[in-house]
Amino acid sequence: TEFLTETRGTGLLHHVFDGYEPWAGELRTRPTGSLVADRRGAVTAYASYNLQQRGTLFVTPTTEVYEGMVVGENSRGDDMDVNPTKEKKLTNMRSSTGDELVRLTPPRALSLEQALEFCREDECAEVTPATVRVRKVVLSAGDRGRQRSRSAAG
Repeated sequence: TEFLTETRGTGLLHHVFDGYEPWAGELRTRPTGSLVADRRGAVTAYASYNLQQRGTLFVTPTTEVYEGMVVGENSRGDDMDVNPTKEKKLTNMRSSTGDELVRLTPPRALSLEQALEFCREDECAEVTPATVRVRKVVLSAGDRGRQRSRSAAG
């Protein structure tokens, strides 16, 4: 998947089987974290515009999300709980520059293989006939924090 992303789908790859090697240890995981939805609702364009500065999004506006669903890839190494349902505050004041058209970068659609490759040990791929999603195994943010502190202490 990383090869396809780097070459933008134009690379050719060839390989020859060389033989079996002794076990080299655990597989390396991705160096980036996840953007995790902290509440249920529909994704808004206003929230997506603010979140795309934090990383790459997997969801489009109007997509229904739930707590614990991974909505994007964080550019930093740790997971971040975000609110993808945040709406713009409406006021009575008018501004000539206040209501500019929001330009969003297209979200990255994950295939089943990409979703399985994206998953860390605390995440899983959720497959339905309509969509492929990535979510946390423990959905509640409070429970995830307690589990993280318990595993760090013990």
